[in-house]
Amino acid sequence: MIANKFLNGNKIHFTSLGCARNLVDSEVMLGLLLKAGYELTPDSSAADFLVVNTCGFLASSRQESCDTIQELINTKKSNAKLVVAGCMVQKHKDELKEKFSDIHYYLGSGDVEKILEAIEAPIHGEAVTSAKSYLQQGEIPRMLSTPKHYAYLKIAEGCAKQCAFCIIPKIKGPLKSKTIEQVLKEFHLLLDQGVHEIILIAQDLGDWGRETKEKPGLETLLKAMLATDRSFWLRLLYLYPDEITDELIHIIQSDARVCKYVDMPLQHVNDDVLQSMRRKTSKQQIVDTITKLRKEIPSMVIRTSLMVGFPGESQEQFEEMVSFVKEHPLDNVGIFQYSLEQESPSAKMDGHLSDEVKKSRFEKLAKTQMKVLRKTQKKYLGQKLQVLVEGYHPESPYLMVGRFFGQCPEIDGQVIINDGRKVTEFGKLYEVEITQVADYDLIGRVTASISLKHKKEKKASQPLSLVS
Repeated sequence: MIANKFLNGNKIHFTSLGCARNLVDSEVMLGLLLKAGYELTPDSSAADFLVVNTCGFLASSRQESCDTIQELINTKKSNAKLVVAGCMVQKHKDELKEKFSDIHYYLGSGDVEKILEAIEAPIHGEAVTSAKSYLQQGEIPRMLSTPKHYAYLKIAEGCAKQCAFCIIPKIKGPLKSKTIEQVLKEFHLLLDQGVHEIILIAQDLGDWGRETKEKPGLETLLKAMLATDRSFWLRLLYLYPDEITDELIHIIQSDARVCKYVDMPLQHVNDDVLQSMRRKTSKQQIVDTITKLRKEIPSMVIRTSLMVGFPGESQEQFEEMVSFVKEHPLDNVGIFQYSLEQESPSAKMDGHLSDEVKKSRFEKLAKTQMKVLRKTQKKYLGQKLQVLVEGYHPESPYLMVGRFFGQCPEIDGQVIINDGRKVTEFGKLYEVEITQVADYDLIGRVTASISLKHKKEKKASQPLSLVS
């Protein structure tokens, strides 16, 4: 039976597109396939099966998905099977079918546990159900694709918000939170495997548990995670300004294991635009939240996303955002041009702006933010920071790279180390003295290793697998 199963080979090539939430689903699919005896290969031309986990959030994301699929079709073996999964399949399956005849099987974003069924199906097929979200239960194997020292922990799927520009609720469905027991189980499994940095993700962390009868709240979850006497970094991604409570600030402030870092999507600061976007905060609330964070936690690193060119945005409203960036400096800012998504409420609004106007505003805001950044980054000169040293610089064997608490992997800058003689192991913490800044990156030398001590807990019975 096993011989027949692998008669045509067992090598799998995997591509995960989009956000970190998508990556967790990809890791679940990988875990299921590897447990079943399949073998992972980085070479798409050598693979017997190819899997693409797509993103369907924006038109540009869907184009990237289509480009990736076409590239794999062009390079794959003639008898290799191609499986396409994820958000784009959930909402745009017919478009994919029209463009590509070589796709063997389709999986919806809530059907990733059927990956084995898809791979082993003798004929073309699909499993695209009404289930819009999939939450890994802990008992299902997960193969981490991140470096062994950090991992993402998804605590909820879907979204309770109804922002006018967003179609995530239509793709992923309403908010659905993992139980506190489930989150804690996965959390300890990760720690037991030696993961140092655990990054909590959801479409909106602050809404965790609010759809349940208990309504425990993010603060309750964090306290339960921090109750363990072990050393780690805990990073929080995607917290809306109205959800940053005094209690949450106190938790971040009082425990050194919680990174003094928050990704707080603002999108805009003009009250009328915020109202049109169906956001729940005003400019004054945003300013108050930033001011309080800076006051209570002076070392706090704040990342945000801002959108230019929302329908009806006037030049004056845009200039208000430019002034805001100057008056309330933020550490990391992702700037996006409004993208018209047909199923979003904003698609039907009046006042859509031309691509030229959106591009011009994008460039001006980006230029303004860079000027601000070059001033604020100087505060790190001469500081000695705890840096998680991750490996050699991709462009030079004489340099190393790492991150301090204010740098999230893949989206922020990094610490470039030009003297790493005291580094004995990657994936560990070292003290680094910052000697130069280069836009979002910091440059420095390792001055000492950092010894972490914690009480060992009894290991969980089901370890996670890791790809290093």
